[in-house]
Amino acid sequence: MNRLGYKLRWVAVNVSRLLLAVTFVFSGLVKVVDPRGTQYKFDDYFQAFGWSEWIPGFLPLWLAVLLAVFEFCIGIYLFFGIRRRTTSWLFLLFMSVMTPLTLYLALANPVSDCGCFGNAVSLTNWETFGKNVVLLGLSVLVFRYRRLMVRFVSERNQWMISLYSIFFAFVLAGFCIYYLPVFDFRPYHIGVNLPQAMVVPEGEEEPEYLTTFVLEKDGVKKEFTTEDYPEDTAWHFVDSRTVLVKEGYVPPVHDFSIMTWPDGEDITEQVLSDKGYTFLLISPYLEFADDSNIDRINELYDYCGEHGYAFYCLTASGDGMIGRWQDLTGADYPFGMTDEITLKTIVRSNPGLVLLKEGTVYNKWSCNNLPKEEDLNMPLEDSELGRLQSASRMMTTLRVVLWFLVPLFVLVFADRIWIGSKMYRRMKHKNRIINLLKRKEMRKKIVAGNWKMNLNLQEGVALATELNVALAADKPNCDVVICTPFIHLASVAAVLDAQTIGLGAENCADKEKGAYTGEVSAEMVKSTGAQYVILGHSERRAYYGETAEILKEKVNLALANGLKVIFCIGEVLEEREADKQNEVVKAQLAGSLFDLTAEQFSNIILAYEPVWAIGTGKTATAEQAEEMHAFIRTTIAEKFGVEAAENVSILYGGSCKPSNAKEIFAKPDVDGGLIGGAALKCADFKGIIDAWKA
Repeated sequence: MNRLGYKLRWVAVNVSRLLLAVTFVFSGLVKVVDPRGTQYKFDDYFQAFGWSEWIPGFLPLWLAVLLAVFEFCIGIYLFFGIRRRTTSWLFLLFMSVMTPLTLYLALANPVSDCGCFGNAVSLTNWETFGKNVVLLGLSVLVFRYRRLMVRFVSERNQWMISLYSIFFAFVLAGFCIYYLPVFDFRPYHIGVNLPQAMVVPEGEEEPEYLTTFVLEKDGVKKEFTTEDYPEDTAWHFVDSRTVLVKEGYVPPVHDFSIMTWPDGEDITEQVLSDKGYTFLLISPYLEFADDSNIDRINELYDYCGEHGYAFYCLTASGDGMIGRWQDLTGADYPFGMTDEITLKTIVRSNPGLVLLKEGTVYNKWSCNNLPKEEDLNMPLEDSELGRLQSASRMMTTLRVVLWFLVPLFVLVFADRIWIGSKMYRRMKHKNRIINLLKRKEMRKKIVAGNWKMNLNLQEGVALATELNVALAADKPNCDVVICTPFIHLASVAAVLDAQTIGLGAENCADKEKGAYTGEVSAEMVKSTGAQYVILGHSERRAYYGETAEILKEKVNLALANGLKVIFCIGEVLEEREADKQNEVVKAQLAGSLFDLTAEQFSNIILAYEPVWAIGTGKTATAEQAEEMHAFIRTTIAEKFGVEAAENVSILYGGSCKPSNAKEIFAKPDVDGGLIGGAALKCADFKGIIDAWKA
């Protein structure tokens, strides 16, 4: 794949990943802050499918919470690039299930609004299906090229973000169930004026609704409308239904009405036009209402009586349940009949409390935070309780975001300071043996010889033959490669056992072909039978001025011709003394390899050369080698992912000899050596190879 194609694919994958992440975080968040709303949607589906009688009462709410937490968390995981394989699998699986399901819902239309974005965004079933088709396509792309996703968090910290996201979502959902949703996207939110929200703009045709009341007398049930509602109090309320008869402009509030119980008088306008305060106790079904705060409700009703405020209990329950509630609670307040769905929409609590003034919603309370006795020691006109409670949606959003981010930053900071300096190193020390075994399983052990400009053709063939015989008699525990001058390649290839010893070149040109006298192309190298090529060696950089851009071209050409690249990196003495070794090595990697795809990078072998320790009299210790190899592996993980970092073999190329090879190779991040002078003698080279047998 050419560089432009790779960059386009990289952009497409990361843009798709962000679109998916934002969509799921938003979808999950609007469900997390309103679990009751999702619960009611599940209830609608179960009723439409005829499953209601088989579903335990607690299940819809738990399903609502689990779905909300799942969507929010996998959106967060995808955004940060956490567990890219698992997360992309979950997205693909989820969308593979939801897309055909929403197609069925679009065709059958059991419920008009799927509820995928709660009350924040209303979509028809066909719009939802179209959205899911797009998300499924994005999920396939992200799953196919998941390794191209940029990680926004290190592997070490991803567990913390994973667990914290789950914890945050569950806590926020619990908070919004116990109290009320922190975001209220419904038409009955605090600050709305209900009469204005019920107005149909001039010129718009009004929809027509028919409200039917089911009443019972002497064991006989009969349906009535508002036109023929009986005055006979012997009729007892059983149920009510409101259906759309004729389509038209639907105002935000279109289904709010209050019929007094038991006489059926419509007092909607009276309540909404009251210039004083009105408390509405909302209970869709009294049989399921929380009765743990009855005393506080009764105290509030007495308070309203003392100060002349209206108080009504609105419900969709029948006569029997209203009577039972009165007997159970001693309620003296009047009752009104309102549609069940409307009541569930007004407040997400059973019971819940709403304060109106001149038709404007001043405040709302759940049954768990009703006004306390100390809040009722003065008239509403003089108290905080009677003031319009307003908070901008932007400020609420900012608070929720800060609730999530501030503790997260504190935890990550604590991890870096405390866990990173103590616990992480302790765990790494305890698991060293496991890490060594894992490394041996995942990464190839390699000893590569670099003959440089030594040996004539006859000497080279003789050395290759001797080495071939020695390793045939005593099989190595690692991959063995010899890299020879160009003139040796074809002849040496003829005498080597390719199953035991690999063959490589010491260099190749940065041009594909053409008028470049003296150069040898990657294609020519491949044609000799070679499988490897050394690129970026410190001597090529120092003596021949090979830059990062030149090496990038060489790497691309070598890979394109099927060669595996042994890519050399390392710092000189001045850079080591200035403590810039990490900076230098990272720049060498980035300058020549970071444009590769993960697939291309899988054909790279890295070789770290401490140039300052070669022929200078200074010695690099095994600990120094391990420190640099670990840094290189971390750098690769940040760019190409943990899997690529665990798989790449990193060789040590700093005066490795039979006497020190065992100690160096024992380090967890050292996977072998790139051998110079010792590779010119069969005994010395085999002594280094045998270090892997220790």
